[in-house]
Amino acid sequence: MKQPHNIYIHVPFCMSKCNYCAFWSIACANPDWKTYLAGILAELDYWANTLGRVSVPTVFFGGGTPSLMPVDCFSQIMNKIRTCFDLSADAEITLESNPGTLDENKMREFQAAGVNRLSIGVQSLDDEKLKFLGRRHDAATAIAAIKTAQKLNLNVSADFIYGLPGDNVATVIETCAAINKLGLTHCSMYELTIEENTPFGRANLNMPTNEEMADMYTAIRQNLSLPRYEVSNYATPGHECRHNQNIWDGDAYIGIGRGAAGRVYIDGTWYEQRGAGELFEPLSSTDRAIECVITGLRTIRGVCLTDPVKAVINMDIVQSMLDKIRIVNDRLVATDMGMLVLDDLIEQVTR
Repeated sequence: MKQPHNIYIHVPFCMSKCNYCAFWSIACANPDWKTYLAGILAELDYWANTLGRVSVPTVFFGGGTPSLMPVDCFSQIMNKIRTCFDLSADAEITLESNPGTLDENKMREFQAAGVNRLSIGVQSLDDEKLKFLGRRHDAATAIAAIKTAQKLNLNVSADFIYGLPGDNVATVIETCAAINKLGLTHCSMYELTIEENTPFGRANLNMPTNEEMADMYTAIRQNLSLPRYEVSNYATPGHECRHNQNIWDGDAYIGIGRGAAGRVYIDGTWYEQRGAGELFEPLSSTDRAIECVITGLRTIRGVCLTDPVKAVINMDIVQSMLDKIRIVNDRLVATDMGMLVLDDLIEQVTR
């Protein structure tokens, strides 16, 4: 039986670039959707020829702003996926969106075309912070988008950013209280990271200290009504993002579109993949195992201690750091304290 592969499709177009964004995206009011679509369909054909008719449990349209895409363009991509692969009957189909880019009619059209999960980039419920971040919407528009998606019985997630200049534990607690009122079953809480070659990267921002960031992170866990299931993600049980969970667990996935990456599995070998063959190189067992540790430890359930994973873990170090990491049901799991220093922790426990 062939290995199932999840599919990630990158939609690079945005109305404008946000001040913090370092993702591959293009600010364009009128994208050439015809050329974009032709490239995506060609890549799907490429991977169908390379992998064969594998099953596909999830499809994730990320960006950029995928909700800018014409629904007909989305439909043609989904039809190609169904033609080339075995799309699971219960497949999770996620569309990332920004408030103000979808009215109820277009949301219904995307839903009819296959979208069953909508990820909304809210980022903040404070209009002044939205302006600072470079967002085009206000809080009222974001809340309206969430309520419309909920009314349509879509599986709804919302993204938020904390740790802006001036943020502290009190402001984070206020944010959590506001989020709790929205009735969300999933949300992502991302710490503001200053990236090079962005407007924020070129500014001299007075950012919170690492200790203040850690206190805010702890406050989210204590005040958000949704339980954490990954470093930055929170959901009621059964509403976790299946696509991301599969990737964190080390499952195979194809990256489609410029800027997309993948990990494909062919005849017993893992490959690193970017785009349609731009970078298609085998990964050693050691490199792949370390990747699984890096992604698996981000989750509350941790990484399964398979033989390849055991080969890259220093168990003596693990035994000396039981306040930060421990073995639970043959899985290596980071504690709440370990989550606060996850990057350092991974570096220490891998050989």
